[in-house]
Amino acid sequence: MKILLLEDDQILSDSLADFLERQDYDVDLALSMEEAENLTFSNTYDLYLLDINLPDGSGLDLLKALRHAEDTTPTIFITALSDMDTLSKSFKLGAMDYIKKPFNPMELLIRIDAKFVQDKIIHQHIEFDQKANVLRKDGKIIDIGNVPYRVFTTLISRRGEVVTKDILYECLDKISDTGLRVAITKIKQKLEIDIKNIRGKGYIIEEL
Repeated sequence: MKILLLEDDQILSDSLADFLERQDYDVDLALSMEEAENLTFSNTYDLYLLDINLPDGSGLDLLKALRHAEDTTPTIFITALSDMDTLSKSFKLGAMDYIKKPFNPMELLIRIDAKFVQDKIIHQHIEFDQKANVLRKDGKIIDIGNVPYRVFTTLISRRGEVVTKDILYECLDKISDTGLRVAITKIKQKLEIDIKNIRGKGYIIEEL
């Protein structure tokens, strides 16, 4: 999934891009409205993340121009503003959501996933309902514990891809190779599925 991030705060922009790229998103950065416009002319994106207050204009004006050019790319605004008039304008222009500064990057990830991730993932006898946060085995709800659950949902949402240890470490309460191996073992035992260890790279739940 390719994202255009327009944010004039260099530190925030870099940190958000780094976070999203660690979640396997492809992110292009723009620090100004002009730079963002140029990127939209030469690239196709799945999502725009647009700041509203910019040194050379407004993210609202940029989205308005894009919509007039028949660009219907889904858009989330990042803003320090909270007045109803600004929020009303953003939704009238076709924004699908907004997030207010300051925010935890994980909240942004949750909002993105809520809009783009499919509701349910079926793998063999396992069903993961992502919106309801419910895990079922053979049709029955199963509890595998908080840490194994976070590890499993991270792996299954990237089914067919090797997920690095660095990404999986973020699911743990305390980072350790032992903790990750314990979580993986518990998942395999309780769900009766195969999780492969790709030496030196990470873990994968393979596509069927």
